[in-house]
Amino acid sequence: MARGRQADESQVPRRESSTVTRSDSTPRAEVLLQGYSLDTNAGLAGFCMVTLVEGLDANGEPKRILFDPAHVGRRTLLWDALARRGLGPKAIDGVVLSHSHWDHIQNIDVFAHAPIMIHPYERAYSLKPHRNDWATPAWTGAILERQRLVEVSEGDQILQGVRVVEMPGHTPGGIGLSVESEAGLLVIAGDALHHARVALIGENPLVFWDREAARSTISRVVKMADVIYPGHDRVFRVTKDHSIEYLEEFQMTISNVSDSLDDLDFEVVKPSQWIMPDIQEQRAARAEFEMAAGARRGQVPGSVEDCWVQWWEVDPEVPKR
Repeated sequence: MARGRQADESQVPRRESSTVTRSDSTPRAEVLLQGYSLDTNAGLAGFCMVTLVEGLDANGEPKRILFDPAHVGRRTLLWDALARRGLGPKAIDGVVLSHSHWDHIQNIDVFAHAPIMIHPYERAYSLKPHRNDWATPAWTGAILERQRLVEVSEGDQILQGVRVVEMPGHTPGGIGLSVESEAGLLVIAGDALHHARVALIGENPLVFWDREAARSTISRVVKMADVIYPGHDRVFRVTKDHSIEYLEEFQMTISNVSDSLDDLDFEVVKPSQWIMPDIQEQRAARAEFEMAAGARRGQVPGSVEDCWVQWWEVDPEVPKR
């Protein structure tokens, strides 16, 4: 497929190179786009990891979930990654958002046909973000509410062996997924763990909600996961001697910089942490989120027996209440 042009879905083969079969009930996760923790003095690249999760729903039907569709600067790359697997956007049955930051959500319109799963606190916060939260612009909630949203929380089962894990701290309603795979328990963490170094330091580099909650989330993920899929890094595991073992190679090509790289400087920066100014004001917002989530109970899809969320039965064409 040509870069910069959307795939013609009528010509894209379906379920050929990346297929879930009914006889295989073990879910699996595959990185579509690698995450990068890349900062520059000209701005943030914001390249988050995009992950495809395949498995069976409660009825034994094969389904594909996309975790974090990334921002529009990666849209053509996302199309390409799907096409290389013989897929188009409509082969994705549902989307899970780790949180509502700009670099993770902007491509949700590519999957307008699919239910979008989000934590109720994150949904409420996106409608009224803190004035100092530069990663959640005031338009965030409006973008999300255009989609058919499904609220999910701790323990909700998305596919067989795939459950929601609450990961607050970086944001109020951050979530990840635990995937019971043949390689052990995979944890897709989003920006609860931006990169591997966070697993060793125990601190989130960007805190918009609650520093202590962010610490607790990091500790929990490291303890429970055999393999971690971070928000802005390669897939890794923490070894018994508390070191990092990457399971993917690093690869990046930089182009259109200049005729030579003589003017490109590389800087090694010590780990640091940014905590949003006036973050203490966020405590008062939690009660508002709880009220908003409570008011929507019974009006939005929720979990049923064995914590199953029947997200695949949500019709995106049904008018919102």
